[in-house]
Formats: sequence, C-alpha cells, structure tokens
Amino acid sequence: MGVEQQEAAAQFLAAARRTGKPGARLPEAHRPADLDAALVIQRRVVALLGQAVGGWKCSVPSEARALNVAPIFASTIFRKSPCAIVTTGPIARIEPEVAFVMGRDLPKRDMPYTEAEIRSAIAEPRLVLELLGTRYADPAAASWPEMMADFVQNQGLFIGPLFPGGLDAALESFPVTIRTPAGVLSTHDGRHGDGHPLRPLYWLANFLAGRDEGLRAGQVVTTGSYAGAIDVPVGTPLTVTFGDLGKIEIEIRSAG
Repeated sequence: MGVEQQEAAAQFLAAARRTGKPGARLPEAHRPADLDAALVIQRRVVALLGQAVGGWKCSVPSEARALNVAPIFASTIFRKSPCAIVTTGPIARIEPEVAFVMGRDLPKRDMPYTEAEIRSAIAEPRLVLELLGTRYADPAAASWPEMMADFVQNQGLFIGPLFPGGLDAALESFPVTIRTPAGVLSTHDGRHGDGHPLRPLYWLANFLAGRDEGLRAGQVVTTGSYAGAIDVPVGTPLTVTFGDLGKIEIEIRSAG
C-alpha cells in the first residue's frame, strides 16, 4: 500500500469521525492490506484530527489476530456521568474492563521493560467501560486491518473507581451484572480473554517503546472485555457491577 493510499484512507476516516455518523467502509483502493499499513493510518488520523492520545486499548497478539491495538483520544475519556457518544438509535454498546492509569513514562530504550518495571509505573488500576462505535455502518464486512485503521471500534472510555486489592486483586474472572431502575438487564460470567488484564499491558509497553512512542504518564490502558460487547439503553441510568470489586454508575446519552 503506497503513501498516497494511506493518506487517502486516513483522510476518509478522519472525515467520518467529524460527521459523527457511521457510513461506508474505506474505498477498495484505500483499504489497508496489512497491519503495518493500519498502524500508519491510525497515527495519521490522530494527526489530522489534532487529538492528544489519552490512552490505548490492546490485547495480547494471537494466531487469530496478530495485532490488536489502538489509541484512545483524550477528549473521549470520560470521568463524569452522563456522557454523550454517537449511538445507533436508542442503543449503545459497552465493554466492562479493567484499565491501568500510568504514573510515569515508559519511553523507548534498548532493553525491554520487565514486568516488575511496568507494574511499578502504574499509578492506578481502575474499573472502566469501553464505549464502542465504528465509522463503518457495516463493520462485519470490513477486514481486520480496516478495523485496526478505525481504532478497533473504539469511541471512548468511561473511567470508574479504584478497586480493593489493586494490582494484587483476583482479576482473572468475576461476575458482571448490569442493572437499570427497572431491574437486572443482564448477567455475565466475566472472564478476561488474555487470562489477566496485566498481560496485554506488559506487551503494549514494549510494543510502543519499540516503535519510539512509549507509554506516557496519565495515559489509560484498557486491555479487553470481561463479557464481550453489551447492548445497553441510551438515556437510562445503568449500574454495572464487577463482582466484589465495585461498580460503575453511568448514563449514556446520544450526542447530536
């Protein structure tokens, strides 16, 4: 994929974000054929929109997905409810996750960071909700590199509370319950897809350092859903309970 095609793809996705409405997938001539091209497009979209990177989403590379990583714009990281996002009709999609707020930079260096070094750089572990939304009206038709170029369906992140036990808490699995004022909306046998939420963080820290980006103090890293993507009603108070770790209270509203 040439530089001109990558630029055209980035311009297309940046324009789609500005409109705030899902639309057609990338024109065929501008679709990234591999993950390296998708990463170039990601970075260019950030530059075109003039956005600061406030965090990252990621998972450990696997045979099915050799790379799953995307930036999260600082302007789309929410800490107060209600929060407004682009929604499809009366429904929003969320993913219950555990994230880590970095307390210091982990810049590029010759030697990989150890797990102990990465743990020591964490300022806060937090319960979070990833707020999903894609620029493609039919994401099922898009290839994985196209999804990567579009930040893997990220629309934002809602930061919830600290939880007891911190990094030493049992974070491999816990039940997830979503309630509305009318009662229980759904229950889930929550399990982390990579076994533990720290594993993707360890990978990401060295991946970004190897690309001369590095994690920065204050950035939030979220590392995968415990219950997949969940449809929830817009304009309704929600309580998302993470086992005994705590809960997030949120109301999602439709932007625009």
